[in-house]
Amino acid sequence: MKTFKQHTYIIAGLLLLAACRPEIHTPKPTSGSADFSRYISIGNSLTAGYADGGLYRAGQLVSYPGIIGKQMQSVGGGVFTQPLFSADQANGSGYLSLTGFNADGTPITTPVTTNVAIRGILPVPGFGNVTLYSKYTGDINNYGVPGIKLLHIAYAPYGNVNGYYERLLAGNAPTNNTDYLDFVTAKPFTFFSNWLGNNDALGYATSGGAADVLTDKTTFAQLYGMLISKMTAGGQKGVVATIPDVTAIPYFNTITVGAVLGGVQKANPQVQAIFINALVSGSTYAPRPATAKDLIVLTFPTGKIAQPVMTPYGALPYGLTPYTPIDNQYVLDEKEVVLTQSYIQSYNATIKSIAAAKGLAVFDAYTFLNNVKQNGLVVDGVSVNSNYISGGLFSLDGVHLTPRGYAIVANEFIKAINGKYGSSIPLANVSDYNGVKLP
Repeated sequence: MKTFKQHTYIIAGLLLLAACRPEIHTPKPTSGSADFSRYISIGNSLTAGYADGGLYRAGQLVSYPGIIGKQMQSVGGGVFTQPLFSADQANGSGYLSLTGFNADGTPITTPVTTNVAIRGILPVPGFGNVTLYSKYTGDINNYGVPGIKLLHIAYAPYGNVNGYYERLLAGNAPTNNTDYLDFVTAKPFTFFSNWLGNNDALGYATSGGAADVLTDKTTFAQLYGMLISKMTAGGQKGVVATIPDVTAIPYFNTITVGAVLGGVQKANPQVQAIFINALVSGSTYAPRPATAKDLIVLTFPTGKIAQPVMTPYGALPYGLTPYTPIDNQYVLDEKEVVLTQSYIQSYNATIKSIAAAKGLAVFDAYTFLNNVKQNGLVVDGVSVNSNYISGGLFSLDGVHLTPRGYAIVANEFIKAINGKYGSSIPLANVSDYNGVKLP
């Protein structure tokens, strides 16, 4: 009898504990105050999924807008359609593949030129040759166009001089006259992301200040205001991103002045400096010894150093005398760095101001990517940094991101959206995406 009573007390106690146990309710995913039923993305190569020096299907499939669109589906987002290259032309424009390493550890990259989607070359008088790609027909949510600047969004003939944009249009170059801003807003949409403006600084920087110009600050502000006004004309909400510090990417921080000089000194210890043709002021350049504040581009052919160059003073070694400085296009010198950063800061002030006035979410890519460069990042058990190849964030061109990098950026956009609109779009699992593919 005693045993029976004990069992009864135990059962009663267990029932009491069960009754007192708090219920755990998983919040239902919500779109908050935003409508994601037709999300579109506008931007340049980063938006398109460009990587490894080219636009190709595998890169398009892991574009940051594609990842965002997929994550939005749990909170009412619709199908996100990208203008993919076909499976039999999956290599698109062609791209770089890592095929090995030299004895000194430097990477060997090989162009992939098979199964591309190039349909021809169009000579454009006064502009040059434009590569044309196989046309894409069908719905579009990802309007990313490699090479486009904010400066180009209202330029009607742009569809004749950019093959990536031309492939999205119904007409063939040189008959196109639909400007980008009209094209992306032709069909109704409910939400947008915008990362235009990078190329307004990047083109100048990657050319070493020699083959492009920085977009005028006032012009940038006027165009950005026009862009956002049109994108929000129907009450649409969205998220915008600031312009990254382009001087902080691996393209400018892999081949250093110290490394080049050290390589020369191994063969000739008497060499004390390498020389560059540096900005003095305005458009005036003059040769001087390079310093650590001068940035050499990733594509610099280091084999040119010390090769004989004919001058009025006879044959002199390239890069090692004031008479044979490294060419402008290979170096963003200290004053050009400062100039570039000044323009980017102005662009970003414009972006933040206009976004605030329109009540848009903001992903501060400038701050985020600089923080990754300085401190690295660990997310979903994956460690990344801004080092070339080994960092896992940047692809082989040293400018654009890896699939892992695009997933990280997608999550930062999502965080900005959730924070602004009270939505609960789930983050992507970064560990599902790879960095640079090793041979």
